[in-house]
Amino acid sequence: MALRTAHRSHPFALSAEQLSLLAERLDAARQRAGREGGGPVAALTVPVPAELDLSAAVLAARRPDERFFCFEQPDRGGYTIAGLGEAAALEGAGPRRFGEVAEAARELGRRIVADDPALDPTHPPGAGPVFVGGFAFANDGGWSPEWASLAPASLVLPELSFARGGGEARMTVCAAADSDLDVLAGRLAGLGPAAMPLLDPDPVERVRVASAAPPSHYEHAVERAVERIRGGELEKVVLAREVRAHAPAAHDPAAVFGALRDVFPGCYCWCVGTPEVAFLGASPELLVRRDGQRAQTVALAGTARRSADPAVDDHLGEQLHQSSKNREEQEIVERRIARTLAPVSLWVAASDEPVVVRVHNVQHLATPIRAQLADPVPTVELAGRLLPTPAVGGEPRERALPLIPALEGFDRGWYAGAVGWTDLAEDGEFCVALRCALLRGPVAHLYAGCGIVRDSVPAEELAETEVKLEALLPLLA
Repeated sequence: MALRTAHRSHPFALSAEQLSLLAERLDAARQRAGREGGGPVAALTVPVPAELDLSAAVLAARRPDERFFCFEQPDRGGYTIAGLGEAAALEGAGPRRFGEVAEAARELGRRIVADDPALDPTHPPGAGPVFVGGFAFANDGGWSPEWASLAPASLVLPELSFARGGGEARMTVCAAADSDLDVLAGRLAGLGPAAMPLLDPDPVERVRVASAAPPSHYEHAVERAVERIRGGELEKVVLAREVRAHAPAAHDPAAVFGALRDVFPGCYCWCVGTPEVAFLGASPELLVRRDGQRAQTVALAGTARRSADPAVDDHLGEQLHQSSKNREEQEIVERRIARTLAPVSLWVAASDEPVVVRVHNVQHLATPIRAQLADPVPTVELAGRLLPTPAVGGEPRERALPLIPALEGFDRGWYAGAVGWTDLAEDGEFCVALRCALLRGPVAHLYAGCGIVRDSVPAEELAETEVKLEALLPLLA
């Protein structure tokens, strides 16, 4: 096969030697597939300049017919995982979707001919072949038309993936059996440094914003939930509402994602894209991070607004910390997470006191939780055990979950689900998909919810959703 290479000064080009190595690995993968079955995949990981905006490069190079993925926490040393294209896709639905997708990723991982991570001790998390994507809130979530291209469980092995952290960055090329390496080399030559586009600061036409259901519908749902809680049926349930932003032209996911990074650098900022939609947001909540047999998560619940006055802001944070309603909500989440992790852990440890976590427009109560796993349970399976936490579902889970769609009256899709990545070692990281929007052409579907407990006041919970919606609405409207 004749291999066409780009000039090596190009930051994403492969040298002739690297392309030849990738071709050798693809031949080896095909031979292995002939013996063992399954679709062969070859991978090659190379350093790239860490100062490049990797998400901007992916979003600028994406084609209308392909998937793309960006996952960042800017304040964490520029931590980035990004992906473009599709070498393989894994999907599932139903109560076993996490386990089924984890097993499918494990089986595919065994057939990938790739670099030995031990030979690159400075590589950042997520370097090498990586599966990216997420999971809907419900086992069969995403039944409504707007969510059709995002399955209840969906992980993609990108054709091109990027990882940055600790001052290092890597690019991984994954070539499936039918890959034309000449075409792939041309694609890399067309992938270059890029800047994130900016939102139009003064649009000619205004965006129309409207609730999918009247605000009174949400207040009535809260009333009914409080009645059930006071009647002893459950301790807590999270209820959300949907707001739609109708623009005169299609929303630009790259511009919105770039603005989210700027406004919420301490949050998980993500964008999961298909040819039909882009699901993006800025979440303050880690669902799970696994590194070998060490796992981390956070119990996050309770919300207060921010103030531009530092003294007032501190006062609001102290009120949040002392609020019996918010402390009760937070403790319910913490207890459930600890009980969920205990059966697969040698020990689970939570901080003695919750801390106040501040983001751009709100502040939350959060308790970091660590666990030493008895066995290296895959990150995806840990996510399946934890999701939905009482922070987005309710307690007891078996009573709260059926109540949610009955009271909310809409399909959450991936809202309050999980977005993130996992690698061939089954390490990885997922956040809870909060403060988010689904962009579908000129319509943006925004979601925000609140934890309802016995002392919840409907008007106050509605006001809290308005505060949470302010994370994205100003960027879209």
